[in-house]
Amino acid sequence: MKTKILIIEDNEQNMYMLSFLLESENYEVIKAYSGAEGIKAVQRYEPHIILLDIQLPELDGYAVAKKLREEEKSKDIPIIVVTSYAMPGDKEKAMESGATGYIEKPINPDTFISEMNSFLPKDFLDKRESKL
Repeated sequence: MKTKILIIEDNEQNMYMLSFLLESENYEVIKAYSGAEGIKAVQRYEPHIILLDIQLPELDGYAVAKKLREEEKSKDIPIIVVTSYAMPGDKEKAMESGATGYIEKPINPDTFISEMNSFLPKDFLDKRESKL
């Protein structure tokens, strides 16, 4: 079974880049283009990891992260914020809303997967490696 990653991102170019990088590493990618769509996708697909933009239509990423942490199905799923919000205090606000990690855009395609993995529990990575 492939590791499922939900990307909640409204920008087509960013969605394409993230999807390409993840699929090339054998992840199954689920796409959502708004905060509300992302919350529904979590309930429907039960992803193993969530990549979350902050600036989204309908609900921003902070609200999405808070909502997901309140739900039993998603309270323990790693949520990694991938955002261009890089002002002082933005990372702290993301972490307070329930994020597990924070990666600033623009992402570096050469290091993105290792950056993402750095926020995942070690046993999560061990299980993934044993399945490949």
